[in-house]
Amino acid sequence: MSEFSEMNGVFAINKPKGITSSQFLSKIQYIFTNSKNFSKELAQLRGAKIEQIQKEGGKASRRKLRKVEKVKMGHGGTLDPLATGVLVVGVGKGTKLLQNYLNGSVKIYETEALFGSETTTGDIEGEVLIKSGFNHITQSDIDLIPSKFIGDIKQTPPIFSALKLNGKPLYEYARNNIPLPKQLEPRNVKVFELEIFKDTLSKDHNYGDNDDIVKNKIDDEMIKNLQNNPTLNEEFHKIYLSKQYCEQKNLSPNDKVDPGTPIDQDDSTTSSLPPLLHFKTKVSSGTYIRSLISDIGKSLRSNAYMVKLIRVKQAEWELGQNVFELRDFEDRDERVWGKVLKQVLNTEKGEDIKDLNKIFETTEDEFKDIIQQEKEQKLQEKAKQEHAQQEQQEQREQNHEDKVEAKIDQETQSFNGIHNEHKRKIDEV
Repeated sequence: MSEFSEMNGVFAINKPKGITSSQFLSKIQYIFTNSKNFSKELAQLRGAKIEQIQKEGGKASRRKLRKVEKVKMGHGGTLDPLATGVLVVGVGKGTKLLQNYLNGSVKIYETEALFGSETTTGDIEGEVLIKSGFNHITQSDIDLIPSKFIGDIKQTPPIFSALKLNGKPLYEYARNNIPLPKQLEPRNVKVFELEIFKDTLSKDHNYGDNDDIVKNKIDDEMIKNLQNNPTLNEEFHKIYLSKQYCEQKNLSPNDKVDPGTPIDQDDSTTSSLPPLLHFKTKVSSGTYIRSLISDIGKSLRSNAYMVKLIRVKQAEWELGQNVFELRDFEDRDERVWGKVLKQVLNTEKGEDIKDLNKIFETTEDEFKDIIQQEKEQKLQEKAKQEHAQQEQQEQREQNHEDKVEAKIDQETQSFNGIHNEHKRKIDEV
C-alpha cells in the first residue's frame, strides 16, 4: 500500500457472536479514536478541514468538524450477529479499498446446522416454519452432497429476507399472503469446495432438540397462508443444483429441481435429537450460506437451518494467521498494538503477514523493558501514594486522639475546679 502511509489501510479482526458488524466496528472505532496511535492523523484531518472551511469563508463549528472527530472506518462485508469470524476493516484512506472485498472476494465458511426444521430466517433466530423427518437420511445421502452443490450454481435469497421486490421487502409478501409479482431473480454464485465433516448425522451435540433451540413458533394462520400461497409454496420445495451436476444428469442448470416434498415428521422423530450437518465451504462473494444449508436439507427431502457460522477466511485474511482479536486492542499496551497494526496496514499484501501472534511476541519483547519499568514506577508511585495516605490517616487519627485527650483534660480541670470551690464553701460554713 505505497499510496497510503502511517495509520491508513486494511486489516481484519475476528468478530464475536452476539453483535452486529456495525456495532462491533463502532467499538473498534472508539478504541482507535481515543488512542495516541491515531492522534496525529486526526489532528491533520482537523487542521485540513478547518483550513478548507476558512477558505470557503465559513466558521469551523463543531457540526462541521464532526466527520473528523473520529477515525474513519468501514468494513468489507457484513456478518450477522449469529456469525463470528473474519471482518475486513478499512481505516482512513484504506476505506477506498473495501469495494474490492465487497464485490469479488472469495470466502471460506465453517458452519453447523440441524436437520428437521425450516425457519423463517434460515437460522436459529427465526420462527419455525416447517417440521420434517430426518431418520431416513443415510451416510450415502450425505456423501452425495458435494457433487450436487460444488460448481456454478444459482441461488435465490431466503423468502423472509429484507431484500426488496418492487419496493416491498420479501418478508411482507410472505407474511401477508401476497403472491410475488414476479419470480425472484436467482443470483449466480460459485461453490469452489464443500467438505462434509465426519460428525454430520451425529446427535451427540449440545444444541438440544429443535423445539428447545428455536424459541419462536410461527402461528398456524401464517403456516396456512404460506401453504396456500402458490408462488411462495413453489419456492419452498424446489432448489437449484450445480451446473456441473446438472450436466452429468442431463438436467437444465437454469431450472429448479424438485427433490420431492420433505418427508413428514414421525413419532420417533418427535422425541429424538436432530442430527447435525457440519461442513466447510469455499464460495464466491454473494453466496447465501443459509440458503445453501436450506437447499441441502431439501435435497435430502428434509429441512435444515443454521445454528453456527464462522467466516474462516475472506480473500487474503484468515483466522489464526493474520487476523486481530478484540483483546489485542483492549488488553495489550497501545504502543505494542499500534506498531503491529501499522505494520499490517502498510504491508502490500495481507497474505505476507504469516503469523500475527509471532509479530505481537516480537513487538512485546521490544517494549518489554520500558513497559516493565513503567509498571514498576507505577507500583512505586502507588506505594508512595498509599504510604502518604496512610501517614495522613495516622496523623488525622493522632490529631483526633489529641483533641479528645485535650477535651478530657479540660473537662477534668473544670470538674476539679468546681469540686474544689464547692469544698471550700463547705469548709467556710
